[in-house]
Amino acid sequence: MSSQDIPEENLPAAQDTGHGALDVADEKNPFADPGVPPHEPRIQDIDERAAKRSERAVALLFTVSMLATIGFIAAFVTIPVHKTVYIFPLGHIGALNFALGVTLGVALFCIGAGAVHWGRTLMSDHELVQERHPIEAPADVRAQVFEDFRQGAKESQLGRRKLIRNTMFGAMAMVPLSGVVLLRDLGPLPEDKLRHTLWRKGKLIVNMNTNEPLRPSDVAVGSLTFAKPEGLEEHDHGFQNEIAKAALMLVRIEPEDIKDKRELEWSHEGIVAYSKICTHVGCPISLYEQQTHHVLCPCHQSTFDLADGARVIFGPAGHPLPQLRIGVNDEGYLEALGDFEEPVGPAFWERG
Repeated sequence: MSSQDIPEENLPAAQDTGHGALDVADEKNPFADPGVPPHEPRIQDIDERAAKRSERAVALLFTVSMLATIGFIAAFVTIPVHKTVYIFPLGHIGALNFALGVTLGVALFCIGAGAVHWGRTLMSDHELVQERHPIEAPADVRAQVFEDFRQGAKESQLGRRKLIRNTMFGAMAMVPLSGVVLLRDLGPLPEDKLRHTLWRKGKLIVNMNTNEPLRPSDVAVGSLTFAKPEGLEEHDHGFQNEIAKAALMLVRIEPEDIKDKRELEWSHEGIVAYSKICTHVGCPISLYEQQTHHVLCPCHQSTFDLADGARVIFGPAGHPLPQLRIGVNDEGYLEALGDFEEPVGPAFWERG
């Protein structure tokens, strides 16, 4: 007999489950909603000793995470880069990479496992059903959300379970240290290398083209001459690294045309020596305009006035070109009277 043959008054009444669905199927609603199963308390809900055991287990996982982070840092510092170990079935692998991978994996896993165990055993596990609502929530719904958040924070027992809270904060605070330590592997620390070049007091100024020491008579008025420190040869190991900081350009200007007092004191008979490296992004400066005493960087058109302390008059460069104080030795050759007073090239964060 089908439901059509049963009198309507004898059909079971459809009952609302309380959240918009019916718990009994009928013609209009062929699928019944079984509803949320009755809540069954966990052992931790009724036995404080079990709750304490779960708390200690979570705290242990967070503590292991902290120890693994310490192990990560210790492995990074103590294990040589080229050391290998045999791991079955992987074979011979780098000991440092293996140690870093294991310790970082344990640190992250223990934080996740601790959070999951905490949520499954100690946080509230009541299932709640709520009807969908418009995206824009009314004021009473927003108030309810804040109230639910406060209630959730209370039910999480974060304030009550201080052991869990403290170890969790410790684990989460220490894990980022792994990333900070990895920054050390980007290369050797520069220390003060960026502040010094090969120029020293007494270093002869050598012509880049002829590889011969320069005399004042070799630098004509209005000419641009490129130079390097004595003893730096192109076949030397690390030549490119050193010339990138020590490259020099010399220009002879009539002394009465030099506007900057210190520039005049650091020059010799109107010959001024400035770093060839642009202070924008480090391009080599190579264009000189004789009438205005301006030098131009070909990369981004930063322009410097060599008659006025090499100050920037146009372009993106942030500060003037560093000047090298020069003089003449007893044999009549141009020489440096020290190093550049400030770092050459683009600015960097330690620069004052």
